[in-house]
Amino acid sequence: MRALSPAGTDGMRGWVQNSREHCRVLWFMIAILMVGVSTIASFNCVTKAMCHLGTATECGSLVGRLNPANEHEYQLPHFLARGLQFGWQSGDQLSNWTGLFNVTDDPAVQSGSDSSSRCCNAPAFLFTTQKNTPLGTKLKYEVDTSGIYHINQEIFRMFPKDMPYYRSQFKKCAVVGNGGILKNSRCGREINSADFVFRCNLPPISEKYTMDVGVKTDVVTVNPSIITERFHKLEKWRRPFYRVLQVYENASVLLPAFYNTRNTDVSIRVKYVLDDFESPQAVYYFHPQYLVNVSRYWLSLGVRAKRISTGLILATAALELCEEVHLFGFWAFPMNPSGLYITHHYYDNVKPRPGFHAMPSEIFNFLHLHSRGILRVHTGTCSCC
Repeated sequence: MRALSPAGTDGMRGWVQNSREHCRVLWFMIAILMVGVSTIASFNCVTKAMCHLGTATECGSLVGRLNPANEHEYQLPHFLARGLQFGWQSGDQLSNWTGLFNVTDDPAVQSGSDSSSRCCNAPAFLFTTQKNTPLGTKLKYEVDTSGIYHINQEIFRMFPKDMPYYRSQFKKCAVVGNGGILKNSRCGREINSADFVFRCNLPPISEKYTMDVGVKTDVVTVNPSIITERFHKLEKWRRPFYRVLQVYENASVLLPAFYNTRNTDVSIRVKYVLDDFESPQAVYYFHPQYLVNVSRYWLSLGVRAKRISTGLILATAALELCEEVHLFGFWAFPMNPSGLYITHHYYDNVKPRPGFHAMPSEIFNFLHLHSRGILRVHTGTCSCC
């Protein structure tokens, strides 16, 4: 066999490299299309479940706002794939997808966020409060529906008198997910510039990450499984847990204490720990009915999972509490919009439990809302301030 010349070798290497790149792009586009087709197919079903969450007028408005009235008028999967293909072919960095999704300032379009929010009612039911959960209430769990927690005097005193936030209280909010798409994004300053910042599940915000993820935190959620696995249910590791929370300064701590019966004791223990260390941080608990409402709402839009993600819950609440909602670190694919491989989280590459969340479907719905100007999904490099 005749040996390849150096030029021939270089040409072969280039051909192989281009072929691999094309395969990666093709795989990513197929994944997006599959998620898109699945989601749009579900847009026309389960509207009755949505109307269980608010008045018929509010939910009817929501269906009209978010559901494509005519699939021939709004073929988002094709539109999305076409935009991605253009970006890869032209070499553009699809910074925040702004050109692709036509963010609009039209108040008529943006009012969709108000319609969607009223179906879940975060200003009244995001947290358990003394107003929405009076003393003596037999509180039903979100998942363990046969379980009931009797609100006694000790637990009742832990609740705030009323919700600390009201509708559209904040001008600009950032909901910060933990996706690897945040790595090298330089979005820290933009996140810090928000009036209110939500973070999920005790993410690291040390100096190593601040350029990309910022430090400002107003609410940080804590999954009880983190407390169980990393801090031994707070039976011994109380001070290490307290020190972790100090990183977020005066941020409120939010837990799903009434998601299931296993979560309650360890979630309540968080309040005791912070009180023992005389911490000024408030501790709040998701109201289980709010979690039910949010799950039903997103189910009606095709998000079918054992449990919706904390990020989706916070983003839904932000649509009610904020005039502008910006999402950072929300992505569910192994490549970014530019076709580059990314880690699952910005701080590690630990994969989630298979089938527990429906992350691709959640992201697709976020992009749908982005396309209608209801919120802003950041997927590129930031150039804030």
